[in-house]
Amino acid sequence: MINKRLLIKNLLAHNDENSFYDKKRKLNIGEKEGKAKFLKHICALSNSNPKNNSYIVIGVEDEDNEIEGVDFFDDSKIQNLVNAYLQNPPIVSYENIPFPHLPSDKVVGLVTIRPQGGKLCALRKNIWKYYGGSVFFRDGSISMPKVFDIEIKDVNSEIVSAIESHAQNNIELTLDGVFDFMNSRKDYSPAYKVFKEYFVVCWAAKEKRKNGNTYYSRVDIELINEHVKLFYSELDEVSITLSEDQFKIVEYVYMGLQDTYEYYPLEEVVITFKANGSYDIDNKLLFRPPQFDKKTLYHLYNSNNALIEKLRSKIPLTKNDKADMINLPATYLICYLNEFSEAKDKLEEAKPYLKAYNSEVYSMYKESMRILRKVRYN
Repeated sequence: MINKRLLIKNLLAHNDENSFYDKKRKLNIGEKEGKAKFLKHICALSNSNPKNNSYIVIGVEDEDNEIEGVDFFDDSKIQNLVNAYLQNPPIVSYENIPFPHLPSDKVVGLVTIRPQGGKLCALRKNIWKYYGGSVFFRDGSISMPKVFDIEIKDVNSEIVSAIESHAQNNIELTLDGVFDFMNSRKDYSPAYKVFKEYFVVCWAAKEKRKNGNTYYSRVDIELINEHVKLFYSELDEVSITLSEDQFKIVEYVYMGLQDTYEYYPLEEVVITFKANGSYDIDNKLLFRPPQFDKKTLYHLYNSNNALIEKLRSKIPLTKNDKADMINLPATYLICYLNEFSEAKDKLEEAKPYLKAYNSEVYSMYKESMRILRKVRYN
């Protein structure tokens, strides 16, 4: 089993960006430009490496390889995006890899691209400034459009195999990972469980009870064998159920208007561990958006627009304005889920103003965008 943290270190130490490896400071597939560039790199790496894995490392400074980290990214439907825009799409996975020196809310993103059948990958349709039918290859460290008139060559298999073989996990790395986790999360009742005499899962969470039900917040779940953070959230409420071969997580979101707040199931994640040394992760969207009175929503929507305009124009906020700002991302999200189609664009446009306003509101913005991303790609 590959230790993903060690794999990232090997990639950073082995070479600068090349035809099987790319690195980015951050990734933003929530915006059209960021989504288009991500798909371009996926296409280019897949075409340049028809018989081996390619990788994109997210959260690393380009000039000095300094590991800065990014927010935990849990978009299980990233393959849906790739399938929608690429012909002969590769299999793509995004994993969140913790590093000891990073804060608990930061990870390094690892994108793995595995081509299928050696077929040429191309854009299926237009996106941003790239046209449908475009084909991309890696030219050194750059993903470039090219006219395809040559045979796809495999030149990296031996190099990639060597890098992966030097990233295999062992007992020492597993034990170190368990102790690191237990020490770093000791304020939140850390625990561990071994599945199938092989897989070691550590988790920590703060227990909370509401209306007779048990929920957990500040949840952190890590597969130690691979050093992959399977789940992390400072804000969410989740339920956790364990069996002999499964770890099941049901994530809830607390949303509503005025006095109508409730917990709504968002997503179920079931991790099934097998005796043959493999595991599956199945995600099932459970969310059914709450519906509210349209007249009330129109008022909130216009009020949100007015607040953003004040921030844009640097007009001081009143006491009531500041109270409303806390709920602004969530109310934009509720408006969008109740068929206010422009609310999504308004929320995305508000990002720089909310980020500059304060960290609490910006954190609520990221949470709303995360829920929106899950719902849209399903």
